[in-house]
Formats: sequence, structure tokens, C-alpha cells
Amino acid sequence: MDQTYLGVIVPYDFALDREIWKWTPKRVSLLVTRTPQLGLPSTVAMAESISDESTIRNATRQLLTTEPAAVVYLCTSGSFVRGVDGERQMHRVMAESGAPATVTTAGALVQACDALNVRRIALATPYLDSVTARLHGFLNESGVRVVNSLGLGCAERIWQVSEQRVHDLVVAADHRDADAVFISCTNLRTYGLIRELEAELGKPVLTANQVSIWAALRAAALKQPDIKQRLFLDTWHRRRRSPSKATLAALEAQRFALHPA
Repeated sequence: MDQTYLGVIVPYDFALDREIWKWTPKRVSLLVTRTPQLGLPSTVAMAESISDESTIRNATRQLLTTEPAAVVYLCTSGSFVRGVDGERQMHRVMAESGAPATVTTAGALVQACDALNVRRIALATPYLDSVTARLHGFLNESGVRVVNSLGLGCAERIWQVSEQRVHDLVVAADHRDADAVFISCTNLRTYGLIRELEAELGKPVLTANQVSIWAALRAAALKQPDIKQRLFLDTWHRRRRSPSKATLAALEAQRFALHPA
């Protein structure tokens, strides 16, 4: 079986390698490299330190040996902390370093919002308020209005936040005017929560790792996997092949739930 590779740059404290594979098709392998260890708490300063140009350049070059089809910078705060211009500069640095296609988590979120016609969003983050404020600014610059936002105020060990706590945070953060809810931070476990939350809230629930892998597959022109989450269900027509019968049935069921006769 021929393999296609995606290069993935993650922060030094990333702890969810196993989770990101859940969105990855069988014929795609993820090659993960970490930024240098800094030992900083999850602050604005940390986000800036793990996303400076030299760090991005060196990490990208480390991934090029196996000729990945795309390189994704898998960190939400690191990709929104400098605003839209900073996120665009990250793409330029990765491309100049040899990446054939480039993705960042913050940019992937904007792509997902465009694909789902999301113009108003609610945010659930684990961050300190100072970090969440940078996300608000990035989304505002990108034309996505934040209608509500809640954070946990975590400065360390975000990967240890329980799924139940994430679930409760998302439900509390949702707003009737929001077209979707976004769960920020690639160090939060979300894969097993998305379908449950989408059924409960009646709208797409986007997460940092989800949108990143989805956008990376698109950037590499790879077939999307059959995953019963709204981001994948509602963008099935972009795939090279038709969706499976199970996926079509799930899509129809979700449409009926949202728009009963």
C-alpha cells in the first residue's frame, strides 16, 4: 500500500499524538516533530516563542526527508498569536523552507468556517484570558464574529483536562446566535466528544486538531476519510470519491434533526 506523508509541527508539550491519527486515512502517515523545549507556561509569550521564524524554518526542514505532501503547523495559539499577518508569514516561511503545501491550525479554522458558511462563532478555550483575547482578534480580522467565549484559565498541563470538563465548557460557551462552536487548543482531547456535542447543540462543533488534519488533507489533495462529524459530512462533495452509504445516512439524519418536517 503506497503511503502519503504529512509533516506535522507540534509544540514541545504536545501530548495527543494518538488522537490526531484518528482523523487520518489509512494511506496517510503523520510525521511529527516538536519545537524545542522551553519549559514555559501556556501564555502569550510561550505562543510567540514556539512560532518564531527560526523555529518554524528548522522544524519544516526536519520534515522534508520523506517528501511530505504538506506541512501543518499544529498549534492554535502559536498560529493566531500574531494576527492574520503573522499567520500568513508562517505560511511563507514554511514554503520558503521547502514545504510543498502549508497549513496552520488558525488558518484551518478560517477555512473550515468558510466551508461551512460559519460567520458567527462561540469559543471554548483552555487558555488564560490574555491568550483567548488574541484568538478573538485573529477571528475578527478574518471576518468571523465571536458571539460568546469561555475559557478555563489554564497555564499548564492542558492535556490533562478531562473530556467531561471540555464537554461542560462547550455547552456553557454555546450561544443561540453562533453558527458553530470552536474548541481551541490542540492539547485538548475532543475526537470522542464531537458527535455527541453536535447532536446536543444542533450545530457544527469544530476543534483544533480536527480542522488542522482536515485542511492538511485538502492542501495535499487527499481523499477525506468517512468521519461522521459535521465538518466532514457537510464537505463530502469536495472528495475525489463519493461518500459511503453510512456517511450519506448520517448526513441525512443530521439534516433531519436540524430541519424536522
